[in-house]
Amino acid sequence: MSEDRGFERPRAPYAADPERSRGRRIVEPGSRTRSDFQRDRDRIVHSTAFRRLMHKTQVFVSLEGDHYRTRLTHSLEVAQIARSISRVLGLDEDLAESVALAHDFGHTPYGHEGEDVLDRCMAGFDGFDHNAQSYRIVTRLERRYATYDGLNLTWETLEGLVKHNGPLASREGIGIGRYADRPLPHAFAADPDFLGLEPWTQPALEAQVAAIADDIAYDAHDIDDGLRAGLIELDDLRGVPLIGDFLTEIDTRYPGLERARVVHEIGRRVLTRMIEDVIDESRRRILASGVASVDAVRGWPQPLVAFSAPMAEAERAVKAFLTKRVYRAPSVLAVREQAGQIVEDLFTAFVERPERMPEEWRRDLDPADARRLRRRVCDYIAGMTDRFALQEHRRLFDATPELR
Repeated sequence: MSEDRGFERPRAPYAADPERSRGRRIVEPGSRTRSDFQRDRDRIVHSTAFRRLMHKTQVFVSLEGDHYRTRLTHSLEVAQIARSISRVLGLDEDLAESVALAHDFGHTPYGHEGEDVLDRCMAGFDGFDHNAQSYRIVTRLERRYATYDGLNLTWETLEGLVKHNGPLASREGIGIGRYADRPLPHAFAADPDFLGLEPWTQPALEAQVAAIADDIAYDAHDIDDGLRAGLIELDDLRGVPLIGDFLTEIDTRYPGLERARVVHEIGRRVLTRMIEDVIDESRRRILASGVASVDAVRGWPQPLVAFSAPMAEAERAVKAFLTKRVYRAPSVLAVREQAGQIVEDLFTAFVERPERMPEEWRRDLDPADARRLRRRVCDYIAGMTDRFALQEHRRLFDATPELR
């Protein structure tokens, strides 16, 4: 590496190295001042898909309040956690950040409800999967550059997006894990370069870090948002493993502390304790495995970045509590049902009359080609923000839910 490039950092032997990247699908000259992983990060931040995350639902529809997390704020929190863990483990922080910032690109308006509705609408036409849609966006749907579609990201960043939840297919392209009982998503199965990402191996440690940072961010900020929304109270948390101990610790150290500060103290303890646990457990696993290269990491049978057994048990309990009290709260489910109706109505309207979509989305479209028509409509709706979907529904229908 030439001395004037200015981005070299101490790196563990098992870390991904931008100087040894497997490259981009379309060859481009390198940068004098940025590594290839830094360039990926910058392309992601400047993409249209990244800006749209600002107005996409995390748990609470963005119209409900200004301080609830959106997909954008969630992604930024995941990126911060991923960088913190990667720095201590000697990994490439830029690659971890790139995967973290782009991991939610494929989410629809209105969170998982929008995804579930689009998957039902696409039944018989290869379905819908938000992880695969993220891949589709960065390889095809972003149209910004003069000579190619997508962002032309490095192999390593694409690998991290594809394997966000671990290996997903055999060498023959047959789904495993979460895809064992359903066909591989369209974006993967239809891409001739997909198997080149070796979906049967573990991802690099940087991608593993981004994935567990996603879990940590969810746990911390969904407790905060649930308290803010009034769906749970502080006393409800006293019986939750880990969180209850934090409350006792805060009460003892800061008796009479005002509620808002207690809530923040809980959040920072969740982040600190989980991050430190991941660092300690991952160091132990890496040392025990003896891996000395990123290829050895990919060939290891299990993830090397993980919670310790006690923390994993506590984290599952936190998620179970949030699922029951926040994600499936009657008020949240009521808004989700209304939001789902908006997405379903839009899908039906655009399939029946494709001319209702902008010209760029119906260009070269044959309405008689049902599969292609539905995929185009699906792509269009999946890219919508919450408020744009609401606006489109009001344009096309006489009555639109208020999402309250």
